[in-house]
Amino acid sequence: MAFEPPRRLVRALGETAPDGDEWLEKLPGAVEQAVAQRELTVERVQVPGGRSSVVLLVRRADDTPAVLKLAPRRARPESEVTALAHWGGLGAVQVLEADGPAGVLLLERLHPEVSVRSLPEAKALLEAAGTLRRLWVPPPQEHVFETVTERTGRQAAAMAGAAADAEVAPLVAAALAAREELLTAPPEQRLLHGTFRQSKVLAGERMPWLAVGPDPVVGECAFDLARLVRDRVEDLIASPSGASITRRRIKRLAESLEVDQERLRGWTLFRAVESGVRALRVGRPKDAELLLEFAGWV
Repeated sequence: MAFEPPRRLVRALGETAPDGDEWLEKLPGAVEQAVAQRELTVERVQVPGGRSSVVLLVRRADDTPAVLKLAPRRARPESEVTALAHWGGLGAVQVLEADGPAGVLLLERLHPEVSVRSLPEAKALLEAAGTLRRLWVPPPQEHVFETVTERTGRQAAAMAGAAADAEVAPLVAAALAAREELLTAPPEQRLLHGTFRQSKVLAGERMPWLAVGPDPVVGECAFDLARLVRDRVEDLIASPSGASITRRRIKRLAESLEVDQERLRGWTLFRAVESGVRALRVGRPKDAELLLEFAGWV
């Protein structure tokens, strides 16, 4: 079969591996092998697709629809498989077959063109929050998932270099201080989606909405919810009342999901600044500007 990786994936991987990506070079052969081994028929490659994996809409030998996903090791596909298995289809897509070490997942087919983001904003937030609540379960005993402390520790170390930039230094300092305070007494340990946002919730058959594409982590629920706060950030920035809308959104989401409002505010600040600094580092100044302006409102 002829295969060409989506441009969005190529650009994103180029940001993290500017000197070349061995996984990307081998991807056409890996796709061909995964398809042949499972006797799949490829309908099409999902575009624009994600930033860390390639997704193909396929049919199995018995003609049932499915999704074939291939991800590099740095995207932690084994962790994704373990989390999806632990959720068992409650609130998240089901795994039909997986080879975690090889980064190959065969998943149930949802409706890839219909995400919660397609709904009006108020309804989208409500449905997304309801899906997220189902995922917040105790992690497996003796789990091997990364923790919020570990993940944000790596991120904080990478952010420290931006402190030399006078324009972003105050935000970086505030974000790092917020993280330190939040980690002194985390309120609970739950299995979290890790990268949850409206576009990660797709329409399904078993349930109206199901989450996809987790980068699972174990920690407090406010960390997971923080990414949802800044959904549609471009619309928030364009609105003359964006700052007040953001603060109301934090309050509304915290109350609806019984999360401490100040902890949600703190993690929202940290995650927005971290994303903004990272966007600057990899040469996406427009994204960085949006994220850092948003962070200034929090």
